[in-house]
Amino acid sequence: MARLLLLLVAVALLASPRAAVEAYPWPICGAGGFLADSDYKASLSLLAAAMPKNASTSPGLFATAQAGVAPEQVWALALCRGDASASYCASCLDQAFQDLIASCDYKDATIYYDSCLLTYSNVHFRATDEIKYSPYYPIRNLVNATAEPARFQRVVAALLNATASSAAFSSDTRLYASGQADFDKELPQVYSWAQCTPDFSPDRCWRCLVRIMRELPTFFTDAIGARVLGIRCSIRYETQPFFNGSVTVQLSATSASGPAAAMVPNVVTSVAGTGEDPSYSPEAEDVEGIDSMMIEISTLRAATGDFAESNKLGEGGFGAVYKGTLHDGEEIAVKRMSKASTQGVEELKNELALVAKLSHKNLVRLIGVCLEQKERLLVYEFVPNQSLDLILFDATKREQLDWGKRYKVIGGIARGLQYLHEDSQLKVVHRDLKASNILLDMNMRPKISDFGLAKIFGRDQTQGVTNRVVGTYGYMAPEYMMRGNYSVKSDTFSFGVMVLEIVTGRKNNDGDGSRQSDNLLTRVWEHWMSGTVLEVVDPCMNGRFSEKEVLKCVHVGLLCVQGNPTDRPTMSVVVMMLGGETFTLHAPSNPSFGSKTNGAGAD
Repeated sequence: MARLLLLLVAVALLASPRAAVEAYPWPICGAGGFLADSDYKASLSLLAAAMPKNASTSPGLFATAQAGVAPEQVWALALCRGDASASYCASCLDQAFQDLIASCDYKDATIYYDSCLLTYSNVHFRATDEIKYSPYYPIRNLVNATAEPARFQRVVAALLNATASSAAFSSDTRLYASGQADFDKELPQVYSWAQCTPDFSPDRCWRCLVRIMRELPTFFTDAIGARVLGIRCSIRYETQPFFNGSVTVQLSATSASGPAAAMVPNVVTSVAGTGEDPSYSPEAEDVEGIDSMMIEISTLRAATGDFAESNKLGEGGFGAVYKGTLHDGEEIAVKRMSKASTQGVEELKNELALVAKLSHKNLVRLIGVCLEQKERLLVYEFVPNQSLDLILFDATKREQLDWGKRYKVIGGIARGLQYLHEDSQLKVVHRDLKASNILLDMNMRPKISDFGLAKIFGRDQTQGVTNRVVGTYGYMAPEYMMRGNYSVKSDTFSFGVMVLEIVTGRKNNDGDGSRQSDNLLTRVWEHWMSGTVLEVVDPCMNGRFSEKEVLKCVHVGLLCVQGNPTDRPTMSVVVMMLGGETFTLHAPSNPSFGSKTNGAGAD
């Protein structure tokens, strides 16, 4: 029904030269009416007071929030265009709340402006919701291109294709890109914009943008300007500039108007700064895809000084890790797997083919692999601040981690896990989450590492079982330690332990098999019940922290370490808990702990 409504709106815009002007700012009223004095409208008013500021002050100009209780609860999403200033973003969203509440007395409503969008509903929407069911709003300029229309279409296709790819796969956390194509005198310049909500993974952003780009030939084949607006992604082109700031994609006449370009883009024609081809088909990839990542042993020996002891960064159960520098100056970390490891070459190649499909700013990036001269070497990006445990549990270094950094580390780990569990093309259970497997880049942004124990789940699979428990004491969920059951919820347990470690600065596992892990969770729980949680906060911060954020993190941490896996939240809910000012958290119960079991080796 929503799709039909949008198609009818598009037809109306095409039929009337005045419609596109008069319709601005394009509200869409859905279903489910509410009364003027209802709890639902009161909840909307609460969100209207908080969300414009929350979105405008966030790095991605984005916010989600929830208010009220069922059946009158409301979920809302707000996003500003990536080039908007904070003040303009806040002003746009303020106006959006006013206009939408005034014009739509429905529980499901969306409004689009040039520089922002707002949507709310009584139904929870998440970044994991299927893209193909997300509605979109097509709008066109009623003037057609008259000079060389076929060539103009190729220009637009190439530019939109490159802009969409840049938005999805560049390092910009806003998932935003703007573009410009410069041509000869026969054709005007073309300007473009593409953006996704920043809680999307790069591959989901790309798929969303491709979907709406495929609608362009349906409505706007010859239009000199058009846009397709969606809640999760949007794209636009015009022959006049319409955004602020410099462009991120610049195309020349040669690269954008060649015969290969088509109105429905399928491959990237030209994207500055990206070396990725987002047009891959996951079903077509197999183990042979890892061959392109092979690096010669001579290259890695030269990069690491023949694995010099001075370049060793650390050593774990699977082998040592060395710092290296490639001939082009790129710094790398090389994991040299121990010859005693039981993992075979074919099994390793299969694992690498899977891990190579993962791409997220909070995951360590795999660069390559070497399987020569009986060596098994994994090559990763070098992360300069090493692992979280080396800073958090060091009496001197932990002072580098003020509360602001700790809060960002917690949020980044949560988003990385959400990607693994819910947003990537795979469904991955890490199984060995711990502070030593969280690396910190130069900006103290966390990156989840070490997928040696990770398991790939089918989309409908909820848990796996093993008769040999592997992992690290203190981080393993009780159902995994005692029965070998693992799932995304066992990763959630490990995350909860890390949250409490980060807040308290106290190590959860002392490595000698004692019950230290129980003591940390028990201690935090007892302070929670007595209302004295602030007493367990890491004293090295000298009281310089947000009490509200600390209490929220402890609350989330305790929910994540509940004894029953079904009582633990999913990571998408955790991300919303951490980011939403009005998200209501239910009370945790006393975490239950199982006895230790011996666990070592492989499945």
